[in-house]
Amino acid sequence: MGTVVDDAASVEFHAFFERHYAELSRLAHLLTGEADAADDLAADALLALWHRWDRVRAADHPAAYARGVVANLARTRIRSAVRERRRIALFWSQREEKTENPDVAGVVDVQEALRRLPFRKRACVVLRHAFDLSEKDTALALGVSVGTVKSQTSKGMAELQRLLGPQRAPLRMHAAMARTGDTAGRDR
Repeated sequence: MGTVVDDAASVEFHAFFERHYAELSRLAHLLTGEADAADDLAADALLALWHRWDRVRAADHPAAYARGVVANLARTRIRSAVRERRRIALFWSQREEKTENPDVAGVVDVQEALRRLPFRKRACVVLRHAFDLSEKDTALALGVSVGTVKSQTSKGMAELQRLLGPQRAPLRMHAAMARTGDTAGRDR
């Protein structure tokens, strides 16, 4: 099935892999500081190189090209980790307030209605109304645009009104969230 050219490329790539894998893994480890991720990044880089092997082997310095791929993958991994840490920190930075004698029935109704919403709508509604986050902070926490937060919050609240009853939904929603011990629930 394979041609002589394909077999030659495969042998050449295998030799390149054997010669440079340890170096690329070490580079990934030094760039990210994560020993566990280093092998994965080196493997991902080599897979990307294999997919472009004709271009890589024609390069003046294939090893330098490979190091550049590892550096780019490491940069992406670090940026993703920083974004994730920011989201987690933002989520947990909200001050908790506990309320005595919560409206248990209201809390149960709201929680059941929230569970029926798709995740993104539920997350927008909870972060905006229970945690009192701004649209910008909600967008940052979820990794979406402010416009997405606006539309998903609006659609989520409309769905909650349909599920909880139109006259009482906003009041029940805010009161139930404010009374759970797990959320911030500050009045606006």
